Amino acid sequence: MFDFSVILLLLFAYLLGSIPTAVWVGKLFYGIDVREFGSGNAGATNTFRVLGKKAGVPVLIFDILKGLAAIYLSKFSDFEIGSNTYINLQIALGVSSLLGHIFPVFAGFRGGKGVATLLGIVLGILPGAACVAIIVFLIVLLSFRFVSLASMIAGLSFPLILFFMFKEDNVTLLSFSIVVAFLLIITHKKNISRLIQKKESKVNLFKKA
Repeated sequence: MFDFSVILLLLFAYLLGSIPTAVWVGKLFYGIDVREFGSGNAGATNTFRVLGKKAGVPVLIFDILKGLAAIYLSKFSDFEIGSNTYINLQIALGVSSLLGHIFPVFAGFRGGKGVATLLGIVLGILPGAACVAIIVFLIVLLSFRFVSLASMIAGLSFPLILFFMFKEDNVTLLSFSIVVAFLLIITHKKNISRLIQKKESKVNLFKKA
């Protein structure tokens, strides 16, 4: 039964996701709103691009932790750990935090694409498959230096990793992994266009900042 405690957990997950790390770091320490520069997103990638590593690294870590923390909230429910109901709650909490990141109530509902927060979510629900997807991300990033391309390929590989490497047969989890892959493609539509037009910015992984 969908009780009031679940609603509170979902609300708290949304509020966690709504913490606009990139915006607050930019305004507090640099006096700028990162949404007015670069790609216009309030996420870790744009923070790296606009403010450098000193700002980008903590923003990245905190945004990942937002997703992880949201999944951890499931432990405060009365559902049996590992049950389908428990897994459904974890996914719902993750989605709530992701919506919070994309549409943050604390920053005028103008957030980021949610890649880092999504990473935290999948690490919380499916840590093994998420770690392999991270390796795929790093290989693509080091090879081509496009964060967007690395994110999309890692996302598309996620359901394949889950099914073929980890032999996962839970329909809910498999469906979740497919949704994650499609979500990353949808949120990177502009990046896909820039990649096709050869206008996408590369990252300098060894630049000092």
